[in-house]
Amino acid sequence: MDNLKKMIRTVPDFPKAGIQFYDITTLLKDAYGLRTTIDRLTELIERPIDTVIGIEARGFIFAPALAYRLGAGFVPVRKPRKLPAETESVSYELEYGTDTLEIHKDAVGNGHRVLIADDLLATGGTARAVVSLVERLGGQVAGLAFVVELNFLNGRERLADYNVSSLLRYDS
Repeated sequence: MDNLKKMIRTVPDFPKAGIQFYDITTLLKDAYGLRTTIDRLTELIERPIDTVIGIEARGFIFAPALAYRLGAGFVPVRKPRKLPAETESVSYELEYGTDTLEIHKDAVGNGHRVLIADDLLATGGTARAVVSLVERLGGQVAGLAFVVELNFLNGRERLADYNVSSLLRYDS
């Protein structure tokens, strides 16, 4: 995995002073990097999976590719007022504010085994919010998959009851 880590650019003081941003766009633009990321994430996932949920926006990069590889469907979780049919929503706390996400009410069926995919696991707040949406709709969270995990922010602790997979981990 060190070869993939080398493809990730670090940007100091983004989006604000004191934050070290791990920019995956440099990994994504590399054909080997993108293919290897999807292949390795797929290997980490416990099957079967009925639906892969991608969290707006960077989760949309990985979730459809994972769904294809797993023979599952893809469902987007979006910011408010972006989905055209009836939605279920959840509001949650961010490091500096609150946010809201929505999913179509008919996107997940009772007992569907769902994988939640995103680019980054930081504090776990966004992922935890999506878990609550899936469970409200009757889905079973079979796992969560992330490309990058920032261990020092302890996001995995908020997801302790779930199978969490991450490809690249950073300790600082």
